Parts: sequence; C-alpha cells; structure tokens
Amino acid sequence: MKQPSMQRPELVCPAGTPAALRTAVDAGADAVYCGFQNATNARNFPGLNFTPEEMKQGLAYAHERGAKVLLAANTFPPAGKFDLWKQAIDMAHGFGVDAIIVADIGVADYAHRTYPDQRLHLSVQAGASSPEAIKFYCRSFDIKRVVLPRILTVQEIKAVHNEIPCEIEAFIFGNIGMMAEGRCSLTNYATGISTNMDGVCSPAGDVHYDEDKDRNLTTRLGEFTIDCFSCGEKAGYPTICKGRYVTKDHKEPYYAFEEPISLNLTALLPELMKAGVTALKIEGRQRSKAYVEAVVSSFRETIDAYMNGEEPELNDLLALTEGNKQTEGAFKSKRWR
Repeated sequence: MKQPSMQRPELVCPAGTPAALRTAVDAGADAVYCGFQNATNARNFPGLNFTPEEMKQGLAYAHERGAKVLLAANTFPPAGKFDLWKQAIDMAHGFGVDAIIVADIGVADYAHRTYPDQRLHLSVQAGASSPEAIKFYCRSFDIKRVVLPRILTVQEIKAVHNEIPCEIEAFIFGNIGMMAEGRCSLTNYATGISTNMDGVCSPAGDVHYDEDKDRNLTTRLGEFTIDCFSCGEKAGYPTICKGRYVTKDHKEPYYAFEEPISLNLTALLPELMKAGVTALKIEGRQRSKAYVEAVVSSFRETIDAYMNGEEPELNDLLALTEGNKQTEGAFKSKRWR
C-alpha cells in the first residue's frame, strides 16, 4: 500500500553522452540532464555532451519512452560572449526540451523574456539556499524548480519547501561539489580555464602523470603537484580541490580542501520525499554507461519500493563512489566537514 505522506519523486539522471542518455532512460530515469558541446554547460570536456543533432535524437528517444530531457545551460557568460548562451537557449527551446537549467541571471532573463512558455529550472550553481533568494528567482524569471545546494539538512529543506512557490530538486548521489557548488576559482588559478565560464574543471590538456623508477605516481595540474601515489595505490583524476598537500602547519600530505568522497542518500530517501522534494538528482555526466546503469537502476528500484510501502534492501554502491567512500554530508548533520 502506498504511503500518502510521500509524493512520488522524479528521478533525474546524468547523460554525458547520447549512449548514456539511452542507458539512463532504459534503466528507469524519469528525466535526464545533458548539455551542448560548448562552454554553456558545466561539464564541457572533450568526448562529452551533445551536438545539436544528437540532442534532437536524444529528445526523441527519451520522449518515446516517457522520459524528460533537461538542458544544462548552467555556466556564466563572460563579457562579449553572450551569443553562445543565447544560441543554446534558442536551440533547446526549438528542439522542445522539457526544461532549461540556468544559473546566470542574464541567461535566465533572456530565456524568460524570449520564451515565456519555456520551463526553467534554477541550477545549484546559482547558490540559492534561502526562501528569499529562491522567491526572487521565481518572481523575476518564473523559475519552476530550484536545485538546492548540498549544504542544507533535511529539516532545513522542509522549512524551505514550506515557504517557496516552486519545486525542489536535491542531489542524492555522486560528487559533492562543495567548492561553492562548482563555482570554483582554484582550477582557474591553476590553468586559466574557468569552471564557471568555460565549464571545465581540471582541463585534460593541463593534467600530467609522472612515474618514477619505483612506479610511484605524481599527478599535476599545470605547474602544481596535486598528489603522489605509491605503487599500486589507486589514483583518481587530479582535481585541485581534492589533492593532498603539505603546508606550513601540516608537514604530512593531507586533504586541505575536500576529501575524495561521494554523496549517497539512499537511506534518507523517505525523509527527503516527506520533506517535499519533487526531484532526486544523480550526479555523474563524466561517468561511464556502466556507472549510469548501475546507479539509476538501483535508485529506481529503491524509490519504487518506498512508494509501494516496502522496505527495500539497499544496494551497495560503494564501489561506484570516489575513493570508495560515501557520506550523507550536511543532509544529516551540520557537523559534517
């Protein structure tokens, strides 16, 4: 018997490539989010994202199977380059995407004025965590859904829900992105490429791996050493916020900014749904089809069980987390670092 106190949430899943989109839809995604192959989206990496033709094909595939497509136009245009973001909005609307995810107020304003019937979602990159900020975006740009920053407890989310006129989307699995929710200046300092305006954190062209005679590995981003790994130790992709550093006060290498760890809110799903969360979001547009299939299938199964009043056997997703570590982060306790 279904629990009337819980609203059935939309499962929003990552699609970094056309193949990942098809995989996510087939695994049970209610909606997928993706971006064009340019700086308008915050995962602008070689080999990722969609050409205009691929976007049209992906929309057709998803819509034929009852799933939605959300276009991420969630970066911040530099001066003089706004036309690229206008083109992304124009194409997305013309193709019939179900919603456009925006962060920049200029992009939001253009989309709302030009296509007032186009559904807009507010990206986590906008950093809107208070009812006052969210209501401003709703009032100014008719925002229909806000993706909340990963800094609020479930009780705080419930309080926000009670005061705002739009839907709430919350992350439930994947990278935590605590550097002001992706608005990070560190990679720009190290490489000159901005996460916020170019959509690239730790660009591949600036990543270097050096192995010594004992097969110990040093990873670098530009001229900066990010980490050192002994032979046989697992080395992740070098992002500057998750490196280990020696400082004046720490003579041994330590995680000065963030430890490699993934968010996993599987056990908190009922609480989030009761708090009024409309959509549950999985992070991972840079991850493989196997990751997408495993994580989406797991959450599809778990959500359906909860909605049917059952207690699901929670799947072990630890192998798919960063550093094989997981946390419930600030959702459970403000004491989390």
